Amino acid sequence: MNESFTFYNVSEKRMSFATVIERIKGFLLKDPRSEYVLSIGSDSHVHHQETKFITAIHIHRVGKGAWGCLKLHSEKRPIVSLREKISMETALSQEIAAYFISDHLNELTDLLIPFVHEGANLLFEIHLDIGRKGMTKELIQEMTGRIEAMGIEAKIKPESYTAFSYANRFTK
Repeated sequence: MNESFTFYNVSEKRMSFATVIERIKGFLLKDPRSEYVLSIGSDSHVHHQETKFITAIHIHRVGKGAWGCLKLHSEKRPIVSLREKISMETALSQEIAAYFISDHLNELTDLLIPFVHEGANLLFEIHLDIGRKGMTKELIQEMTGRIEAMGIEAKIKPESYTAFSYANRFTK
């Protein structure tokens, strides 16, 4: 993975993708009998001379907490087209998801396989900052189709919390 892929959260400021994977593994191993949702989502905010994108990786131990991290991407221009912004958010999420699919998703799932009969499960989703209300409703089919073509479940509002809640908090 490109070294420019640097992630952060409130506890750590510079994490490589390999470090992120290790943190997720550690989180899973603390309670391997639980159900987990690993989700990726992006959000953006236009500032004066740039558009700031945040892509979030979020691992949720259902009913028992979560861990997450963020990646900043900045376009040195204001992106005013809603279609272009949502398309870019989707592409950034797809890029991170591709690294999970190609190298790490099986590795994470393998940690939980011995505990499947005790309730262990890992779902993988991409959360999109679009919904059935507002101007983004016209983009649902196009953006979810891109995600589903990768073999990943796409979530939209109100179920896409990684994009519209977690990533959103850090775009301002």
